[in-house]
Amino acid sequence: MSMKKDPNKYPKGLNRDRVERIIAHYESQSEEEAIAEADAASRESDFTLMRVPLALVAEVRQLVARRSRKSAKLKKSA
Repeated sequence: MSMKKDPNKYPKGLNRDRVERIIAHYESQSEEEAIAEADAASRESDFTLMRVPLALVAEVRQLVARRSRKSAKLKKSA
């Protein structure tokens, strides 16, 4: 029996196994654990949470990706 090739494309650093482990982690998490994790994440000083209208989500994602690539290039050249 041959294994089918995974049709999904993953971001750098991810593969099918890692994605399945991440999904399993969040699916098995209790509500209290999820709240504690979200609370801890909201305390990080380099990030903020905000409401974005659904119609703008794609544009915001593109902006964040563009800024992340630019930041990564600057770090590489330093």
